[in-house]
Amino acid sequence: MTTKLLPARHAAHRPADDAADADDVGAGRPNPPTPPDDRRRLERIWRSPADQPRWARPALLGLLALTAVLYLWDLSASGYANSFYAAAVQAGTKSWKAFFFGSLDAGNSITVDKPPASLWVMELSGRIFGFNSWSLLAPQALEGVAAVGLLYSTVRRVASSTAGLAAGAALALTPAAVLMFRFDNPDALLVLCLVTGAYAVTRALADGRTRWLVLAGSVIGLAFLTKMLQGFLVLPAFALTYLLAGPVPLRRRIGQVLAGAAAVVAAAGWWVLIVTLWPASDRPYVGGSTNDSILELVFGYNGLGRIFGGSGNGGGGAGGVSGSSFGGATGLSRLFSSEMGNEISWLLPAALVGFVALLWFTRRAPRTDRLRAATLLWGGWLLVTGLVFSYMQGTIHPYYTVALAPAIAALVALAAHAAWARRATITGRLTCVALVLAAGLWSFVLLGRTSSWQPELRWLVLVLTLVAGIGLAVPIRPRLAVRGLLAGGLAAALIGTTAFGVATAASPHTGSIPSVGPAAAASAGGGPGTGGGLPSGRTGGAGSAAGSASRGGTGTSAPGSAAKAGSATSGSAPSGSAPSGSAPSGSAPTGSAPGGSAKSGSMPTGSRPAGGTTSGSSGPGGAAKSGVPSGGGGATTSTALTNALKATSSKWAAAVVGDQSAATLELATGKAVISIGGWSGTDPSPTLAQFEHYVATGQLRYLITSGGMASGMASGMAMGGGSAGVAAQITKWVAAHYKKITIGGQTVYDLSQPLS
Repeated sequence: MTTKLLPARHAAHRPADDAADADDVGAGRPNPPTPPDDRRRLERIWRSPADQPRWARPALLGLLALTAVLYLWDLSASGYANSFYAAAVQAGTKSWKAFFFGSLDAGNSITVDKPPASLWVMELSGRIFGFNSWSLLAPQALEGVAAVGLLYSTVRRVASSTAGLAAGAALALTPAAVLMFRFDNPDALLVLCLVTGAYAVTRALADGRTRWLVLAGSVIGLAFLTKMLQGFLVLPAFALTYLLAGPVPLRRRIGQVLAGAAAVVAAAGWWVLIVTLWPASDRPYVGGSTNDSILELVFGYNGLGRIFGGSGNGGGGAGGVSGSSFGGATGLSRLFSSEMGNEISWLLPAALVGFVALLWFTRRAPRTDRLRAATLLWGGWLLVTGLVFSYMQGTIHPYYTVALAPAIAALVALAAHAAWARRATITGRLTCVALVLAAGLWSFVLLGRTSSWQPELRWLVLVLTLVAGIGLAVPIRPRLAVRGLLAGGLAAALIGTTAFGVATAASPHTGSIPSVGPAAAASAGGGPGTGGGLPSGRTGGAGSAAGSASRGGTGTSAPGSAAKAGSATSGSAPSGSAPSGSAPSGSAPTGSAPGGSAKSGSMPTGSRPAGGTTSGSSGPGGAAKSGVPSGGGGATTSTALTNALKATSSKWAAAVVGDQSAATLELATGKAVISIGGWSGTDPSPTLAQFEHYVATGQLRYLITSGGMASGMASGMAMGGGSAGVAAQITKWVAAHYKKITIGGQTVYDLSQPLS
């Protein structure tokens, strides 16, 4: 019998008998030790695949680790961040029905004005770890880390590991990304879905498999369930790129794109269909709609209303509020101006230069060339989304631009890689120079807008830009000099965005219109198309509200604080003129809508409510309270009113006009609170008949008038009909039938004590 000696590398996979025979034959020559299973698993994690440089995997893990630190460090300092969404998350941890519909309250009176997908992630975290600031915001940060990793993988497949690392780092350091991945707005999950879709399309372009387009369609459908039609802005680029560059015959390409479209419809439509078919009497009112219709919200307020303005969408362009918290005036300069420029434009000029250069480099490439396909994918994403943001007449806020960050990062990385590979040619060298100058000089301009903050940075950027730009234009032979110029060019491009990104992470952010950079940036304006100073979305941040759009995060106006026209109740007062329209009498709970929603009708002035300040906020009695945080650093309220609501056992502890006031009370007490009229008091919910039923059946204990807030809001807006009329009717009916009392300096109606 002949015994065959197997190679040592197969020893772990041999049967026991074969291994024994081999040991007998090879006696006298010991076998190499087999690494333990745990060690081998660890090696698979940090060792690069065979087709990548040895340093690639460790470098990626380092990038992801640093990104995690940037996004998670001192995360709870922002408390509940946007208290509007935080209250909805809290409700979802208490009620599965609220979880499914995205209700603002656990009693399921009304939903937020967005689909619930982003809430689902945070609510699952809250159910597992308990609801607090960390469980609320950590999922957002981890979504950011995942987006960076996926962008790396997407770009690496087309170019190289170096290009992938550059793209991932550029995304991670973009100020808008740092802001949103440390905040509880829907944009974090939106960006992750969009990057995942781009990754899937890139895989389809490589192997032509239908499953990748179905995956892309599915995640874009999830993006729709995160932020509705904004998630569809990448679809033209995805579809056209595959139709032009897919590696299969045209007929099959068309069929595959249709399969992807079907996946979009299925992934986005199932929830919409259920909400549409669900009996309206057995679900919460669809917040933000005028007729309790999810379709009206999709195509109206959160759809065409955002593009063309109109009812429920004042904010950008002619006829709207043109302050920087609403994006500034429409036009090509919008993305470079004021707060939008600070959040997204650091590498935007370089991305545009890179897009043109990549088209030139690949002008004679085959139809299926992957670099040209990637150029069309990312360039189409940037152009379509950027033009929509630049010219949309409805509500827009600067942080929306985080959706541009992956495309900008990818284009810059791909262009730099392609130009460097062609540096022996005059075209390659000139492209390198153009990329460095575009990024460095624009960073110099942006840093100049906040010249009082770290003034030496802008001059360092200028020197590095000029030295690297001039040096890269010359064909230099010494390797050390070339590496030095490359390092200088990278530093010139990234110092500005890195500094603003780190400053953003170092500042707590609250309210519904957060802003980026150091505190000094909050009072800086300038730039083309600017409407004035910048909004401050950081806790205690100073600055004016450009165009007088009320800011979130300058102090919390809890129920009962009186917001006077043109002044703030607590925190920093916004300067500038009031938004167009007349302010209702009394205080009002609204300003701009959550996530960038300004409802139609008159807009209140003064400091808009925000969740997140832990002291110095106006409490229910109108006086500044402290020491009664609503958990996790949220908004404060009076101890007496908080205790009174906590002591209730009814389905809803109280009702109050406006989502933000309801959210503040919910976070402070852990109880469900009815928001009369939704975000700005204009939603027709609840009706007077519904309200009377809640009272008669003992489901509601108090109506909080906030020192005249509810009656003032109602009387000031009653002529508009709708929920303004309903709010007036409710207030009038309650005042005529129930006893008015004072709790902690706050006027409320006890709905368990009818008048004799």
